Parts: sequence; structure tokens; C-alpha cells
Amino acid sequence: MFEALSDKLTGVFDRLRGRGALSEADVTEALREVRLALLDADVALPVVRDFIGKVRERAVGAEVLASVTPGQQVVKIVNDVMIEALGGEGAVPLNLNAPAPIPILLVGLQGSGKTTTAGKLALRLHERQRRRVLLASLDTQRPAAQLQLAQLAEQAQVPSLPIVAGQTPVQIAERAMEAGRREGYDVVILDTAGRLAIDEALMEEVRQVRAATSPVETLLVVDAMTGQDAVNTARAFNDAVGVTGIVMTRMDGDARGGAALSMRAITGAPIKLIGTGEKQDALDDFHPERVTGRILGQGDIVGLVERAAETIDQEEAEKLASKMMRGKFDLEDYASQLKQIGKMGSLSGILGMLPGVGKIKAQIEEANLDTAILKRQAAIISSMTPKERRAPEIIKASRKKRIAAGSGTSVQEVNKLLKQFDDMTTMMKRMSKLGQKGLMRQGLSALMPKGMVPNQRRPF
Repeated sequence: MFEALSDKLTGVFDRLRGRGALSEADVTEALREVRLALLDADVALPVVRDFIGKVRERAVGAEVLASVTPGQQVVKIVNDVMIEALGGEGAVPLNLNAPAPIPILLVGLQGSGKTTTAGKLALRLHERQRRRVLLASLDTQRPAAQLQLAQLAEQAQVPSLPIVAGQTPVQIAERAMEAGRREGYDVVILDTAGRLAIDEALMEEVRQVRAATSPVETLLVVDAMTGQDAVNTARAFNDAVGVTGIVMTRMDGDARGGAALSMRAITGAPIKLIGTGEKQDALDDFHPERVTGRILGQGDIVGLVERAAETIDQEEAEKLASKMMRGKFDLEDYASQLKQIGKMGSLSGILGMLPGVGKIKAQIEEANLDTAILKRQAAIISSMTPKERRAPEIIKASRKKRIAAGSGTSVQEVNKLLKQFDDMTTMMKRMSKLGQKGLMRQGLSALMPKGMVPNQRRPF
């Protein structure tokens, strides 16, 4: 997401930083390139005009042109204006400050991901906020839509409203709210039907449901990959029924990202949640400052730390760290480490949250870093006997053939894994031998293999 936009803006800013003093003409030329990059990313034209106008107003002032680091000043101004365009500092939470049961209405076009989002939202409210959630499908248009939501509810371990054939969407919504009141639910999520395109029948149906249930939140679910069409959809729904928040799906896909930059300006409603993957727990808060950081190549360290905290077993991690420092790390521990990393998502996604990694993205992709490699390595270790995992040095040719056949890999891949593990254990033994003080005194060169330590006393 935002990859093309990020690459173009990073290029513009690198040229600005390299120039030293800036003239007004330099700023104007840079803003022209920023404007083209935003338009190419499918940002709505009125939003681009407003964005460039705000940046220009601040960037051509004496503060920037007379600054010691004018290039950095322009980057900061673009950063600040982009955060404003995306909704300001900090995530906007769902409004759950209302008497139970709280109705949450999901609206949007067919194929935008409403039903999947309903399941993800139910899991999020159930697991993270300990709310009693009831899911109800009002989609009588799409075949098996109600069954699909029932299956998602089962996966999220929350109940769904029983299906009664022949009922209208309004009748289903009223029955859902009655069940919510009667059975003591905190939240009732109402998943409405969509259409392939906006039509009056769809809008009238949503209006009737809204009138019958008085939802606390009316969330518009939009597919980020639809570009300008997403903006048109947002405008139409907001004009017809009023939108309190936006959920953008497929934010992990190969989209230009302009829709996200346009949404707040077009609807006045904040983006509250984003879908970041196919798994049911892949629904995150939308943080404008973090998204801006990723677009401008500054990474999202806070997001990375939060993801690690949510997925990594702290007790297990501490055990592994202790074994590493004692030099007692074996292949079973390595397999456990691979499993922990795999829980955090794709490696390219994790690396994308690190500052400056965008510049070496091509090299990363060439290295083929992906969770598939982790899975293959885990399969190789699973094909070993407990004795082999504890003492990898006993794995010779015949054992390697058996392990490769059992894991569906090649002997070369088994050799590669063993070499990586051997290098890792060698480094850990050096760390253990040096101790913390020795490592601080000698630096990273102490961990490098013999023959690779650079001569620190080269003549000038």
C-alpha cells in the first residue's frame, strides 16, 4: 500500500535535501512533482489542490528559505499537512459510549468486504474489549450471504442472529435489536446488503434500516483498491445516510492509496479502522501519523512494537533469550523463534515498518524474504528426530536425504538451514564469552567471523 507514492515522494525529498539552500523556484518545482505523484496515486483533484496550497503557503516563507536545513523543513511541512489531510494526530476510536445494545451499521457496495469486516469487528470487540457481540446479516440480495456471516461468527466465537426466511432487511434489523435487548448483548453489528453500483433502491433500504435502529456508528466499508470510485462511493453514502466513520479494506494490497488521502476531505468522517490482511484478526486502528510516516519513508516503529507485543509470547521470548546468552540454543528453540516471527505477518510487511527500508525494497524482494521460507524451515526442523534437533552436528548425508524427503524440500535447503543455524550459534557463543561489557568495549567487530574484521588502523 502507498508503495508507488512513497517511492516518488522519497525521490523528491532526497533531491531537496541534497541542494542545501533553496529558492522559491526549487520549492515550486518540488511541489509540482508532489502534485503529480498525488494525482497518480488517485487522490481526488480538489484534495490535491488544497494539499499543495497548504504546503506552498508554509514552504515559501522565510522560515524555510532561510533555514539551515531547508530540505528537511519542507519534508516536515509535507508531513504535517498530510497528517491533517488524513485526520490529525491519533486514531479515532469507535463510539461505544451509548446504552446497550449499541447498534453498529455497516454499509457499502457489494465486494467491498462488509461481511468479512463484520466478522473481524466482532472478533475485535469480543477479544480486545470483552464485549458481548451479536452479528446480524440484513443481506437478502446475495445468495448465501447470511450463511457466510454465520460461519464468520462461529470462527470469531460470537453468536449470529438465526436466519428466518422471507424477512425484509428492516424486519431482520428490528429482530436483531430486540434479541440484543432481551439477551443482554453489548453490541449488535448489522451487515447490510450491497450492490454492484450505487442505486436509489440500495440507499432507500439503508435509510429504512437506519431509521429503524438509530445506529451509534454508521461505518462505510470501502475497498482501498478501487481508487477514485471509492471516493465517489463515500460521497454518495455520506450524502444519503450520513457516515460516522470509514473502514478501508485491502490496505495490504497493491493499491495506489489515494482513496485514503481523499476520504476525510470528501466526507468529513474519519477513517477509523483498516483491514490489513485476510486473517480474521487483521483489523487495525487507523493512525494518520503512522501512515504518513510510512508514505514518507519514515517507517512505523510504534506500530511494529505494538504488533510484536500482541503476537509474541513474552515468557517464551525470555526463555529463548536466556538460552541464547548461555549458548544452549538448539534447533527446537530456532523453530519456536520462527513460529513467533510468523505470527507477526509477512516479513516484507514487517520490514516496511522500519525507517529507510523503502530505499532497499528492491534488494529485499530479490532476497525473497517471505513467510513461505520460514514455513519451509519449520517443516525441515519438524522432519528431524528430537535427537537431531538437540544435536544438529550428527546430521550427515543420509539423514539430510531423509529430512529433505520428509519435509518436501531439497538437501540444499537442509544444508542452508544448518549453515544459518551454525552461524547463529557461533555468534551467540561469542556474545556469551564476551559478556555485556566486552561487547560494548569491542563493538560488533568482535562478533564477526575471523578474517572479516576490518583493519581499524588503516593509514589515511
